Amino acid sequence: MFKKLLFCVLIICSGNLLGQSAQLDNELLWEISGNGLKTKSYLYGSLHSNDKRIFNFSDSTYFALNKAESIVLETDLFSLFEDWDTRQEDVRLLIDNEGNAYTGNDKPTKTIYGDEDGMPQFLDAYFLEYCYNAGKKFYPLEQVKDQLQMMNDWGQTESKRLEWNPQSLSQEKLIDFYVKGNITSLDRLMKANLSFNPGMHDDIIINRNQNMIIGLDTLVRKQSVFCAVGAGHLAGELGMINLLRAKGYKLRRVSATFSEQLTLDKQLVRSKRGFSIYNDTVGLIAIFPGKPTQLKIWDNHPYLVYREMGQGNTYSIELVPIDGSLSLEEQGEIYIAAPDGSISSHYFLDDGTEVCEGLSDTYPEGPHWIRLIQTDQFLVIMKAYGGNKFMNSNRPKLFFSKVGFE
Repeated sequence: MFKKLLFCVLIICSGNLLGQSAQLDNELLWEISGNGLKTKSYLYGSLHSNDKRIFNFSDSTYFALNKAESIVLETDLFSLFEDWDTRQEDVRLLIDNEGNAYTGNDKPTKTIYGDEDGMPQFLDAYFLEYCYNAGKKFYPLEQVKDQLQMMNDWGQTESKRLEWNPQSLSQEKLIDFYVKGNITSLDRLMKANLSFNPGMHDDIIINRNQNMIIGLDTLVRKQSVFCAVGAGHLAGELGMINLLRAKGYKLRRVSATFSEQLTLDKQLVRSKRGFSIYNDTVGLIAIFPGKPTQLKIWDNHPYLVYREMGQGNTYSIELVPIDGSLSLEEQGEIYIAAPDGSISSHYFLDDGTEVCEGLSDTYPEGPHWIRLIQTDQFLVIMKAYGGNKFMNSNRPKLFFSKVGFE
């Protein structure tokens, strides 16, 4: 009897012995099963913020992310932000006597989804970044045009598009509820903050819940998915949890456990931190933090851009056809709009590649770091820019160092 009792005690306490903690009432992650499904899927409550506290994922969340065949979000966030810089403050750089740039402001630059002290991407965009870096499939539940139309319907101006976003609510109260996984309190908070305008809560939450469930119902029947939507969409009588149950699915809350040791799933998810690009036209190889968007500009040459919306950072590579009549230094005089007192550099990398590099200030980027490389047929223009801290860090050069030729 004593041995059996001791065994039970050891089982109960094993989590603590192994350095594991748990949030027994956390309601952010839900397992979807039943209703004829061959594989389980997961529904996760997200938050449109880059606050580091909300990135403390449970072991089960890492498991669900790693095992899912596809990632499902409200919309295609990278498409939404193709031309939209999320920085809310201008960056002002000073130039010292040696031509080096610095800032007199050490405060983190604010963005729509937080500031530079938070994570590079806000949470939903982090999931999309992971999706592409891990080679998984992505499916949006809503079209970008529909979200933009909803914003326009509620009279949102360009500068206040996402005023209804949780960022505009009581931030500390919101973060506190979210970290605890209290989706019922989040639901009440959303209702209270959206009720000032009749019909707003229905349009932004209830009606969208109905529409998103239609798409999610189709997707979970075909494959295992990790679906992340705003946590305000989960709870309530007409929340997505109850709507899925009404369709015959079993929704089980997944316990949130946190191991001090690095689990395999956590290790695999965290290892997906870059996206490689190869352009066979010039043999260009580049590694972005995530999958860049490929745009076509006025003369139809490739332009790759990747944005970290949480911190407001942008990385881009542009290929400009040339005839070889200008030297790289002459190209630098054209493309590097150096502020007064700033000095551009012309040198060779260890592998012999000739580069021209410096600080530039043009519209719409504002102050940005730029590096030029030239081949017989193309000029490669690399740019990196962001807030105060980013512009005074080694991150632009770190990005430049990951661009080269085959």
